[in-house]
Amino acid sequence: MYYYQPYFRNQLQNNNIYIIDFKRGDVNGDRIEDNIYLVGEKPYGIESPFVDNITLIIQDGRTNTFTRIALKENTGYNPTIFLGDFTGDKVNDILISIDSGGSGGYAFYYIYSFVDNIPQKIFDFEIFNEKYQYNVVYKNCYKVEVASTDGEEKYIIDIEYKGEEYLSEIYDENGKLKEPIEGWVNPLGGLYPIDFQRDGVYDLYTLRRIAGRYNADGLGYVQTSLEWDGKNFVPFFQTVGILG
Repeated sequence: MYYYQPYFRNQLQNNNIYIIDFKRGDVNGDRIEDNIYLVGEKPYGIESPFVDNITLIIQDGRTNTFTRIALKENTGYNPTIFLGDFTGDKVNDILISIDSGGSGGYAFYYIYSFVDNIPQKIFDFEIFNEKYQYNVVYKNCYKVEVASTDGEEKYIIDIEYKGEEYLSEIYDENGKLKEPIEGWVNPLGGLYPIDFQRDGVYDLYTLRRIAGRYNADGLGYVQTSLEWDGKNFVPFFQTVGILG
């Protein structure tokens, strides 16, 4: 990795802290490239993908001053930075992605704006997970209903493709449920910046895994695309995709 500030690099190494990811780009709007670092501790060695105490550090390209931003969820695997304009103000925002490493395949995501050197968190994965929740209920005739708790969206998944062995554990010979079964939708497991309109402004494409009787019993994904409305990221397109 190429380091632009040797004294900063040495300071981090002396404290057993490593630069995990690094990007350059104008994030405060002064048209001068800034240095954006993601730093953290590696308790299991430099080769391990696990990182603790992950912190975002922004160095103003004009003044060389540093701003440190602590993350609520600051432990995980393969943390990365992506710079892109998510709000349409023609200034890069900072997307941070951290894999949890848990069996559910979920991850932690934050987006920060830093216009005028003022950090503002404009996306928080926890708020997203809490706001968009779903009920997953098995129905007769080899169907599973996935419905948002606010009643706005409802999807029906035909699970006949699961095969006779799977279905016979759940349904009788007439396709009637042997007992009530509910699944769930996992927390956010994938978030990808995509410029759908090809106008230089990134939207968000999100994935949440639908689980059946147990977590490994994957039924599909809730796929939601979000766009910035001036204050928040809001859905503009949603589908459910099945797992074969």
